Amino acid sequence: MKKSVIVLALVVLALPAIALSADVRISQVYGGGGSTATAPAPAFNQDFVELYNASNAPVDISGWALEYGSATGSWGSYIDNYYVFPVGSVIPPCSYVLVGGKLLVTYTGAALPAVDYLANFSASATGGKFGLFTALQLNIACGLETPGALVDKVSYGTTTNCAEGTRVGALSNLTAAIRNQDGYMDTDDNLADFTIGVPAPRNSDSPINDACATPVSEEVQSFGAMKALFR
Repeated sequence: MKKSVIVLALVVLALPAIALSADVRISQVYGGGGSTATAPAPAFNQDFVELYNASNAPVDISGWALEYGSATGSWGSYIDNYYVFPVGSVIPPCSYVLVGGKLLVTYTGAALPAVDYLANFSASATGGKFGLFTALQLNIACGLETPGALVDKVSYGTTTNCAEGTRVGALSNLTAAIRNQDGYMDTDDNLADFTIGVPAPRNSDSPINDACATPVSEEVQSFGAMKALFR
């Protein structure tokens, strides 16, 4: 084996577990579902995760898994903490899909827009993490995920592990972590990519985000090109 090949292999092994998809990303997370809080806007009656396809082509996410983990817990440690997208699940170009969490009769709050997928997760309002994977991760600790399976992840709170870069700050019953540029920005740093604000869930019927047709900065393009080498 040539020395250059060996060096490249060592570089790959040394890379952190960053997202491997340049297209689909988690664009919003909210864990305050069911709260009675009402100001500055009413809480929603379900937790939710919003996904966004930043490419100009549809992306088939059949069999992919959206997984929740507590602040320092594992992915998929409980059956309600993961959702596997059914066959035929596709995110259209420049579009969103909305995954709703557990909905109980006793939950209060405003109703979400029509969810595209109904999961059963019940996230912490203040600190936790969501990961999107191409293969289900059952009771897998952060850092031990199936190689190449990670699509995107976001950690929020004050003690949550497994962030891309730096975690987002603590959320509340009335706030969500919202990806900047209407879901388009992706520098692989949660703190830089997300803003804490009033939740505004979007589904597949929401207007598309034309940012996906707008060239990104040279720095982001260069980093994306580097990641593509290791896919």
